Amino acid sequence: MNVEDYLKESLKDHKLHLTLLDPEEQSPEKAVEIAKEAVTGGTDAIMLGGSTTNSNELDATAKALKENIDVPVILFPGNISGVSRYADAILFMSLLNSTNPYWITGAQALGAPTIKKMGIETIPMGYLVVEPGGTVGWVGDAKLIPRAKPDLAAAYAIAAEFMGMKLLYLEAGSGAGNHIPAEMIAAVKKSSDIILIVGGGIRSGEEAREVAAAGADIIVTGTVVENSSNIHQKISELVQGIRSA
Repeated sequence: MNVEDYLKESLKDHKLHLTLLDPEEQSPEKAVEIAKEAVTGGTDAIMLGGSTTNSNELDATAKALKENIDVPVILFPGNISGVSRYADAILFMSLLNSTNPYWITGAQALGAPTIKKMGIETIPMGYLVVEPGGTVGWVGDAKLIPRAKPDLAAAYAIAAEFMGMKLLYLEAGSGAGNHIPAEMIAAVKKSSDIILIVGGGIRSGEEAREVAAAGADIIVTGTVVENSSNIHQKISELVQGIRSA
């Protein structure tokens, strides 16, 4: 079963939690240790990437994860360097609200031939950065979606669906003070049939429950794992919150 089908089949049973790891934040050995704790805590897959990922660090970490965990390893590229032959799939994404064509189609065109040669499964995804946006908003030249304008996010979601994208990712930014507003999540979910991913600013089981209850199909957390002294316990808390929704 490919990764896209794995996600769809899993969603028939429960909403999903994905753990995001940045190869620059820890050694490959430490990444495996974190991932194993996350998997036993209930996470459904590991996402791998960052805004300034080094390709050598990415390769080493992806290879180590692939050899040591049983859930999919999914690339979440911050640029054309965010590609590794050792991963199971790549989120082939377009930053829809960037003001720079490079992040909408340019990087994608540069990276596509390499990805095709590697034979990595691609999952087309629209990426939408919402205030405050964090590093990815700055790096990606994003015209940030105002938190009080859910209709703008919904319009982008419809456009992403019409363009054939399988996923839409609403991103508040790594380490955001607050998660995407529930009203925006609900508006996006109501507007289209696209699978909705939400990340940024989700730190507790209750916040994960709120995001899932508003309509998110997949919840991504990253910073909270980096800052946790008990990864298994924290992931279990988040997963229980998501599934209670």
